[in-house]
Amino acid sequence: MLSTIESVLTKSWYLTDPAADSGLIDGNPAAGPAETALESPRHGLATRFGTSLNLILRQGDMFFADGRHREVNRHEVIGREHPVFVTSNPAHIKSLMTADVADVRSATHQSPIRPIVGPDSVITAIGERHKQQRELLMPEFHGSAIAHYQSAIERSATKHIDSWRVDKLQPLADIGQAITLDVIMTAIFGIGDQHQATRAELELRKQVIKFLSRSTMPIAPLAQVFNATTDEAIGLTKLVLRPLDKAVYAVIQERRRNNATGSDIMSVLLAATRANGDKLSDQEIRDELLALLLAGHETTSNTLAWTFERLTRHADEYHRVQDAVRADGEDPLLQAVIYESMRSRPLVPIVGRQVMRPWQIGDDVAETGSVALISILLLHHRDELYPKPFAFQPDRFLNKRIPPHTFIPFGGGNRRCLGATLAMAELQIVTREILRRVDLKTHDRPGETPKHRNVTMIPANGGIVKARRIH
Repeated sequence: MLSTIESVLTKSWYLTDPAADSGLIDGNPAAGPAETALESPRHGLATRFGTSLNLILRQGDMFFADGRHREVNRHEVIGREHPVFVTSNPAHIKSLMTADVADVRSATHQSPIRPIVGPDSVITAIGERHKQQRELLMPEFHGSAIAHYQSAIERSATKHIDSWRVDKLQPLADIGQAITLDVIMTAIFGIGDQHQATRAELELRKQVIKFLSRSTMPIAPLAQVFNATTDEAIGLTKLVLRPLDKAVYAVIQERRRNNATGSDIMSVLLAATRANGDKLSDQEIRDELLALLLAGHETTSNTLAWTFERLTRHADEYHRVQDAVRADGEDPLLQAVIYESMRSRPLVPIVGRQVMRPWQIGDDVAETGSVALISILLLHHRDELYPKPFAFQPDRFLNKRIPPHTFIPFGGGNRRCLGATLAMAELQIVTREILRRVDLKTHDRPGETPKHRNVTMIPANGGIVKARRIH
């Protein structure tokens, strides 16, 4: 059986036969505080550099290969004093995500996105700082706020679908980006329409798009490795970030000069105070804005791209959900399709936790200070959880209860994505509108190559699709 699995996985993991098992080991579920951990010997710089590049360039293939021989694997990487441990066992994940923060904390302060968005955003902050920022922003992403954003999502989807060109290959990620950037600009700045934006806000939008485009350049992975040893952007990353920073600070200064008030996120940040009564600094607001602008729309737009990358390669499922949506726009199959896309192509393939005391992870014990990487990609492809995991089968999620710590496209615990509710609203509305109003050509070409960009895994070609008809 193992030889069969290895033979079908000699190709890249995303090209695996849909009928194949993943062969990932279901091993020792033991997890939690331990007494002691042995210090492991250190490899040389060249080995750590090579491992770091593999984590960026071939992460999926590397993890699948390791996971077929050992459930928990350790790696030494650039910029880390201790090895990193990789696991996908739900029991290990539960222990890490539900532990007391004094024992296990988020490793986002060591994330490759930290040199870009800085230390003071809700994504990268830890401890009390993270708690305060999360409480400050939570109301803007839940309840009545989502109902308010719904009209902005529908309005933007209609506008961009109407501009779609028939019989022309185009990346769905570009269409998704235009829609989701409209929505996040509405949430952050209260802009109901681009015509209402100031010159500074329009420049910021332009620089966000340019920055994301540059982050997929061939040299970007090397720049990420060099930035792994620093908390601040250096080298090429700093150079590429400069015009985006300039645009962010221009918006902050404009808002401060105008004493603008409102219910948008920018107004909330400008009015916020620390425990001592001081206002947030420009640097703190800059970090928060960049995190929300980049993470708040880029993840959703590429999840849309993955959804249609999967659907157009599975004609039966595409026509099935299209028929269901056109008959009943709120059909539960729509959500099942989105969930299955996020299962098979999780936009954020790993999340990290740092153990602050020795911690058992299966047969291993991580020493204090080590980072445990939770592979969401492997978790979503474990045979015992998702039989035939390489097959695209939305029925896995149709009217079924999802066991805890087995499906975590938005992360989990107190670090679960703040904008998950908004993201799901966008995904459901935009996917529904595309299925309802656009007929896409289906085909049987191989799946697009997953490409790693900082903490995300995006379709290398942006989810290329071709519209046959616009209704």
